[in-house]
Amino acid sequence: MELDRFREVAKNKSAENKKFLLGLKKRDPRKIDSAFHRQHDEVFEEINCLDCANCCKTTSPIFYQNDIERLAKRLRLKPGEIIDKYLRVDEDNDYVLRSSPCPFLGPDNYCSVYEDRPKACREYPHTHRKKMVQIMELTFKNTLVCPAVLEMVERLKKIQL
Repeated sequence: MELDRFREVAKNKSAENKKFLLGLKKRDPRKIDSAFHRQHDEVFEEINCLDCANCCKTTSPIFYQNDIERLAKRLRLKPGEIIDKYLRVDEDNDYVLRSSPCPFLGPDNYCSVYEDRPKACREYPHTHRKKMVQIMELTFKNTLVCPAVLEMVERLKKIQL
């Protein structure tokens, strides 16, 4: 799905998706995990992140100390230089990128530090986790960023959970 169309659909389905996802918090966590994991696998057979990279263009992962050190080693910089050049402290007192899109995202949507990317990037869009019921608010937010998450939620709404 083209990004402008995705944004329009995600916005139009926002209230419905929020209600649906928050309602899942009351369901059997094992069934929710199983359903999400199945949809995750199916959707990512069809959707290629390199066609979109909207997450890298519009959001910032949290950078933990291990992430900063790994990236510093990769770029042959000191951790303090990574912080000074690329990061800022957000309202939750976490390190995040100074700007969007991610400075490591190439014009071809490839990540120049992919092997050493932050943990949050490795785990995105967080739909293959255990205890999905604990991150329904995050999953909702990700329906507004990631076409794959929106597709997973649309498919889940059609399944009797």
